[in-house]
Amino acid sequence: MTTAAEVPPELVVDFDVYDSSMAFPIDNVQQHAAELAAKGPVVYSTAHGGHWIVTGYQEVHEVLRDHETFSSYPNNLVTTTAGFGKFIPIELDPPEHTGYRLALQPLFNPTRMKALEDDIRKVVDELIDGFAEKGEAEFIAEFAHELPTRVFLALMDWPIEDAPLFTDATDIVLTGIPGASAEESDRARGEAAVKMLGYFQNMINARRQNPGTDITSQLIHAEYQLDGGARTLSDDELNRMFFLLLIAGLHTVQGSLAWSVVHLANNPDRRQEIIADDSVIPTAVEEILRIEAAVVPGRRATRATELGGVRIAEGDQLILLLCAANRDPAEFENPSELDLYRLPNRHLSFGAGAHRCIGSHLARIELKIALEELHRRIPDYSLVEADPPVMHFSQVRGCTRLPITFTPRH
Repeated sequence: MTTAAEVPPELVVDFDVYDSSMAFPIDNVQQHAAELAAKGPVVYSTAHGGHWIVTGYQEVHEVLRDHETFSSYPNNLVTTTAGFGKFIPIELDPPEHTGYRLALQPLFNPTRMKALEDDIRKVVDELIDGFAEKGEAEFIAEFAHELPTRVFLALMDWPIEDAPLFTDATDIVLTGIPGASAEESDRARGEAAVKMLGYFQNMINARRQNPGTDITSQLIHAEYQLDGGARTLSDDELNRMFFLLLIAGLHTVQGSLAWSVVHLANNPDRRQEIIADDSVIPTAVEEILRIEAAVVPGRRATRATELGGVRIAEGDQLILLLCAANRDPAEFENPSELDLYRLPNRHLSFGAGAHRCIGSHLARIELKIALEELHRRIPDYSLVEADPPVMHFSQVRGCTRLPITFTPRH
């Protein structure tokens, strides 16, 4: 394991991805990321026992694609659900990872995604209906959190009306309790995880006893090539898979929706381009994803190697600062500029290699439909100067509060 004493002093930093103060002001993370990148594509942080931070586009891409040298377990520097086990399939490496990945593919095949589009648009319109006449909204609670939660339930063929059960629990699992001690937050995370797993187990029990044509029943009763043979998934495997699907799809989309509003409110000319011609929205979605990547994935070196000019020892932990890689000037022209027409746009927000986000197409559909309807129905939204956005910073970046105002639609 590498120690700070073994690293050139100019590459040693005290950056902590879990430092909550990093989220203020709103662009603070990007400023820190730029400072780290200026030191080099790979730097060493003394936080959490010591780990590498990878900021360069080429270096991040290399790590993501080389699962033999860089294992995806553990994915987190800080374990948020002690004793829970590995998240499936994100913390499994090929070939173990491959069977589970194939098991999930029916959830996200193009036919199913197309079928979900009408459901997603209906949810988007219902959520906007809830605040369109008020002229103001707390965008996270009233829209950005609710949309991916309800889409997850639709994806799994579970009751949409159960969405409130996940609101507090998912926030606590990812961000703990603001202002509470680490011990209190960890305890609350465990309790929230148990609550969510209890719900998942009830769904599993119901579909085991009364299987139907729904996707959850298919997942439960189908056989997959695992452990060298064909078998069904255990309850434990299903629970860990469902847990990851919810967490991975919720706060990433929530954050991207929030950043869409923030960036477009602060760039009215860019927003007017969308209002005038919504055909720009697909490339606008890619640009929002590029300029504010939500995820900071972790990796562990399985063997000694070299990366970005530094020596990585076997067992060293790394985190990949995707938001820095996506603003690498060696890859992107004018990287800090919001360019809705940017092509090509090879951002890394969905990762790369074996663990590239399996739900990327669904996320794009959610963001596209949301931007279409928001700019059709409340196009003049603005931020509230006296009540600015509240961001959070961890290995999943995002926004917990975002008040907006706009002209009421009657």
